[in-house]
Amino acid sequence: MAKPFSIVIPTYKEHDNIDPLVQRLGDELHGRQYEILFIDDNSRDGIEEAVAELSARYPARIVVRKDVKGLATAVMDGFDLARYDTILVMDADLQHPPEIAPLLVDAIEKGADVAVASRYVAGGGNVGWNKLRQIISKGAIIMAHLLLPLSRNVKDPMSGFFAFRRELIKNVKLAPIGYKILLELIVIARPRTVAEVPFMFRTREKGKSKLNLGQELEYIRHLVSLMRRSGEVSRFIKFTVVGLSGVIVNEGSRLILTRFGGLAYPRDWIAAIIGIEVSILTNYLLNNYITFADCRIPGLKSFFNRMVKFNLISLVGAGIQFGTYVTLTRYVGFSQRPFDTVANLIGIVLAMLWNFLSNNWWTWKR
Repeated sequence: MAKPFSIVIPTYKEHDNIDPLVQRLGDELHGRQYEILFIDDNSRDGIEEAVAELSARYPARIVVRKDVKGLATAVMDGFDLARYDTILVMDADLQHPPEIAPLLVDAIEKGADVAVASRYVAGGGNVGWNKLRQIISKGAIIMAHLLLPLSRNVKDPMSGFFAFRRELIKNVKLAPIGYKILLELIVIARPRTVAEVPFMFRTREKGKSKLNLGQELEYIRHLVSLMRRSGEVSRFIKFTVVGLSGVIVNEGSRLILTRFGGLAYPRDWIAAIIGIEVSILTNYLLNNYITFADCRIPGLKSFFNRMVKFNLISLVGAGIQFGTYVTLTRYVGFSQRPFDTVANLIGIVLAMLWNFLSNNWWTWKR
């Protein structure tokens, strides 16, 4: 027998969508035990009366918050107030088709910790979006995948339409900012299995979109918060310190080889190349056993494969640093002191970001 579940729907000024939403959910979920829990931010648009009328025919109720606002806190309150252990989250604006709800719940019944209604798996998509909105959506996902490795196994971690097991958040402190609750759940609660169900995201027919620049800025804040809480900021700091140690190793090796190893001018270029490679190897060892210690795979084959990848990425990084320096000094007017130093520092920063993100994505792939 299928287990009962709760549907948590945050609302603000969505009165016109409530009746069709509840009716369509009722049609799809006929014969199942469920509840629809609206968490409303004091809309005062007649939504309380609409839900009260619908509650005579459907298992719907509403909680009106008068002192707190915001989608993230509304959903979190919904988690606390939900009666059942399987919880489904969706929007009220009908951009999340109610017909997908039973498929998400079924995926949980089959063993998934989280089930995501995804726009970016086969069969999914966005209907009525212009190019700019598509680029913003894809860009947000790329940023999450780059900065938060735990999100990479989910093709649509930005989805606001998902279901999960309540036990997943037991003893887990969630602190979402903005409206990307699923991303918070994936990175902080760390589900073992995530199922993605395709759906077509459609533009709203009634009501006004809540998407604005403020929400996009909140998303950036949320990314930074998740990086800090998931350990990615600490990892980046370790990677930077290791990189600085590589500068010392590089220069030290070159000095030893030129002064005591017989590689003085005109063969000092050999010493320079050896110094670079020695620093790359020491950086790899330190990163493998310290920075990315939690990502290591035992075995010599894995060790040497990752060492080769690290070398390749580091060489590209050196090219980025050199190319940036040449471009800024020769073509952008940074040739005079102290701007030549600034040009070099910019190159170093860009190369460091390339090295960190590429190694995080490829060398120590999760």
